[in-house]
Amino acid sequence: ILKSDKDSVYEKEFLFNVDDMEAQIACPNDVDNVKPLSQVAGTHIDQGFIGSCTNGRLSDLAQAAAALEGKQVHDDVRLIIIPASKEIYQKAMDLGYIKTFLDAGAMVSNPGCGPCLGGHMGVLSEGETSISSTNRNFKGRMGDPNSSVYLANAGVVAASAIRGFIENPDNL
Repeated sequence: ILKSDKDSVYEKEFLFNVDDMEAQIACPNDVDNVKPLSQVAGTHIDQGFIGSCTNGRLSDLAQAAAALEGKQVHDDVRLIIIPASKEIYQKAMDLGYIKTFLDAGAMVSNPGCGPCLGGHMGVLSEGETSISSTNRNFKGRMGDPNSSVYLANAGVVAASAIRGFIENPDNL
């Protein structure tokens, strides 16, 4: 963690209260194409992806497991979960998260890139839509150039995979 010197002088200081801020979603083809969750809720999805090097932390997996506990992934949705490291995978197993994912119908894989880079496992076909907790959604990033990728937190991805459309986990 980087910290400023105690005697640092600033030109301006900005404080933002985000306690009541709605979850934000990065919409297709640009990480800066951000909208409130309520504006894209209901958008059909074919795939959900949680993990890889970004947002495959234990806290992300805990968020997903909480949403998926006792529920099922929608019949028309693939949900892929890839913990960020071997250590995180093991802790997630120890805490029962992996069992929760499998019981819900998700596919869990070993740590790696998975569909994030569009190279294997969950590569999107033409016209498919994914919601992902990864960090990139540029055109063709996860497969066909005519597919769409929305970026969200793990809880939103899990809730969306359950419903079959982009969903707020508070609505489960």
